[in-house]
Amino acid sequence: MEPGTERISVDDAAAGERLDRWLQSLGLGPTRSHWQRLIEQGQITVDGQVRPARYRLKGGESVIVVIGEPESTELLPDPDVEFELLYVDDDMAIVNKPPGLVVHPSAGHRDGTLVNGLLARLDTLSGVGGRARPGLVHRLDKDTSGLLVVARNDHAHQALAAQLADRSLVRIYRAICLGAPQPEAGEIDLPLDRDPRDRKRRAVVRGGRQATTDYKVEALGQGSALLRLRLRTGRTHQIRVHLAHKGHPVLGDTLYGGTPKRIDGAHPEHRAALKRALRAIGRQALHAWELRLIHPGSGEQMSFQAPVPDDFRAAWERLKPEDEAD
Repeated sequence: MEPGTERISVDDAAAGERLDRWLQSLGLGPTRSHWQRLIEQGQITVDGQVRPARYRLKGGESVIVVIGEPESTELLPDPDVEFELLYVDDDMAIVNKPPGLVVHPSAGHRDGTLVNGLLARLDTLSGVGGRARPGLVHRLDKDTSGLLVVARNDHAHQALAAQLADRSLVRIYRAICLGAPQPEAGEIDLPLDRDPRDRKRRAVVRGGRQATTDYKVEALGQGSALLRLRLRTGRTHQIRVHLAHKGHPVLGDTLYGGTPKRIDGAHPEHRAALKRALRAIGRQALHAWELRLIHPGSGEQMSFQAPVPDDFRAAWERLKPEDEAD
């Protein structure tokens, strides 16, 4: 069976059932142990979270199943994976992920991921995320740079996941978008789900999962804007889809329209600068800039920032108005 994903909605009638027993009842797999193995490997999520086989469903959840088992369930430490550890203690670590680094193993990315690098540099990671995603409380797309919090034990993982759920864990991003949103500050509150026409994409879909992004224009460039964004929810590709839907895709986002074809439609005075910026970054201009959270052990309020990487900075330099450029 080719690797893929299947989304299944949980009926209200299934409330109270164990996750593994409910999956077996659907007739999609041979045995309950088959589902328990996939759950343990992190291939099944409930509302975006890896849950244990004994998890009791509430009804109304969205279950994502990765179809096709990994070629290998063994994760090997890889000391050659490059990333920056900004903070480490017994409960958690703060990672500054470079662009181009895949966060965890999946079909097509069996090794060389951030998880492989974490296993080489940290002797303990939480197991709540399953074997394929040890320590991971949340994720970033491959070509998004910036901050991630990693849990080093199960208690810390559960505490940090609870902060994500109640939105007390604050995630702030910086992005370069095409054009300038109006008004210059506001909230985008549009439901998201899988694009019915393309399973690799997400889209604004009536009846989809609630998704909210706050944004503020920090500076205007040639045919572009530098944005500060706060995730109120954490749906897949949320910032990218919200901005694209508003007509201002992230520069360099090949999946959602921040591409040379779109730049060709920009004002003639701005096309050259936009193309230079795109060549400078060569990816989506999106960076997870700041994390604010409550330490899962001490209860201390903590804040971390990661400067935008060189490629992001170079792209923005090419977009500054000519009278401001260095």
